[in-house]
Amino acid sequence: MAQLVTRVDDLLLATIDDLVRQGAAKTRSDAVRLGLEVFVERHRREQTACAIINGYLQHPQDDDELAGLDRATRALVDEEPW
Repeated sequence: MAQLVTRVDDLLLATIDDLVRQGAAKTRSDAVRLGLEVFVERHRREQTACAIINGYLQHPQDDDELAGLDRATRALVDEEPW
């Protein structure tokens, strides 16, 4: 497993140590690993969102597609026993 070395300020280190003491992470390294995983996942999701938005901007839905969605939604609601 690769190792990363980084510097953090005293306040961040104290906060990480508090989180470790509270059981939010097993160790400092675990806390850093969890933070990096969240950072990477957030970036991946942002990239996916941008790709979806760009797709709709390049190929917007037309009135027929939107009408079909309305019909499908109404059919699903009508099937509910409420």
